[in-house]
Amino acid sequence: MVHAYVFPGQGSQFTGMGKNLYDANPMAKELFEQANTIAGFRISDTMFMGSEEDLKQTNVTQPAVFLHAVIAFKTIADPKPDMVAGHSLGEFSALVANGALSFEDAFKLVSIRAKAMQKACELVPSTMAAVLALADEKVEEICTTVQRETGEIVVPANYNCPGQLVISGSIRGVEIACEKMKAAGAKRALMLPVGGAFHSPLMLPAKEELAAAIEATTFNIPICPVYQNIVAKAVNNADEIKKNLIEQLTGAVRWTQSVQAMIADGASHFTEVGPGKVLQGLVLKINKEMVTDGVN
Repeated sequence: MVHAYVFPGQGSQFTGMGKNLYDANPMAKELFEQANTIAGFRISDTMFMGSEEDLKQTNVTQPAVFLHAVIAFKTIADPKPDMVAGHSLGEFSALVANGALSFEDAFKLVSIRAKAMQKACELVPSTMAAVLALADEKVEEICTTVQRETGEIVVPANYNCPGQLVISGSIRGVEIACEKMKAAGAKRALMLPVGGAFHSPLMLPAKEELAAAIEATTFNIPICPVYQNIVAKAVNNADEIKKNLIEQLTGAVRWTQSVQAMIADGASHFTEVGPGKVLQGLVLKINKEMVTDGVN
């Protein structure tokens, strides 16, 4: 059985996340304390006792979700991943799991990414919306039309599963696109409570900042392939991994296509590691024959 490990992204956070690991496992406690030192504040306290609002801040959410996922993975006795993937931010957790990045380097990159994205969000009022039950091709076509006709930015951002695609862009661009999606037959086109247009050209300032940090970081030869969001296929080469990780910030998360590629390459068992169960649900919507479970 080919065993894939998958790691969630922003949005799966909850108050108290990771406390069970901290309390029960000395190694987990040590890693949380190491992260607190690197972060320069006790991020573990925010995770364990912070309010929902505290955890919603991008510069807190991303390191928190990363920490929970990676530390949970490290508590698995003998994980032996055959392949890994992560949804957006989760790609950094996946790269620790397959040995391409050290825990410390990945945590530093995630912290830089989170702060850079927070700054980019503050530059231009922007948002995202979930479009349900409309063909991907139609969503893509409407985004292109709105951009051409209005000059507003709106692009497909997250291909989550068949019939669920998230779009991203300027507030006006997303609002116009949502109306057109509903008129075209979408079951719903729902604005999301997010602070910015992730995975769109509006993240370009953050991409430039992250690129410099990634280029200065050592990436190792991975023990198994990572199926990266931007290319939706197996990648083993460290230079390619770096390039794809940078491009992901302004490009789409091709989660549907990534899971399909993993299945085509033999995956039959998907373990989601980290907070929540969102990815298990998406995997089953992509292919209901898969075996799924979770570690958190």
